[in-house]
Amino acid sequence: MVSGKMISLAFDTTAASCSVILSEDKRILYKSENLMEFGQSEFLLPEIDKALRQNGIGFTAVDNLFVCVGPGSFTGVRSGISAARVFKLASEKLNIGGVSAFEAYKKTFAEEDIAELNAIIIETRRDDFYVQIFDKHLQPLSEPDAKPREEIITSLKGKLVSLSGDGVERFLSSPSGLCLHAIKMYDCLPAENLLSAGEEMLKEKKLNFPKPLYLRAAEVSMPKSR
Repeated sequence: MVSGKMISLAFDTTAASCSVILSEDKRILYKSENLMEFGQSEFLLPEIDKALRQNGIGFTAVDNLFVCVGPGSFTGVRSGISAARVFKLASEKLNIGGVSAFEAYKKTFAEEDIAELNAIIIETRRDDFYVQIFDKHLQPLSEPDAKPREEIITSLKGKLVSLSGDGVERFLSSPSGLCLHAIKMYDCLPAENLLSAGEEMLKEKKLNFPKPLYLRAAEVSMPKSR
């Protein structure tokens, strides 16, 4: 049984994966990153239960909970945030916070990776990409947005650029003409970076109650007329 330590739990269901990570005073106790197109919401709770049980931890012993709030699929974003809010109801002492995928991916840049412009490019599974651009101090130069590839390239041209995110591979699947410094490709958001971003926000007292980061309207199908 783990006791007397700061225990943090973080999870992400916003993209084509379900990730769960559990730590004790920054020591990773459990981590899983499972790629899946569908079923993240059904997979999440059993995976959290598994992480806690394997380490002999009751949920009320968890001090901090961080959830990725998007951007991503509407179902995935809602599922993760709903779970986090329910956990808060179950444990009043729980510190709970939402972390955007941009803030988490920003943590993937090591000092030597940082360029004049640093772009986080996240997969949308459409023709465009979710994107946010940061300066050499990793301060935001743009707001999170969904943009076509050519528009992103135009905003980065003429500068030394580093890229990170699960959309980078598709973004660079054809010549971009960019002057690239570091390229960080991922299948999904690394759980340890989500955890690290959440812990940093908690330390700096910037932790916000989870709210969804939606960058486009939901796709809905109109009922067929009879």
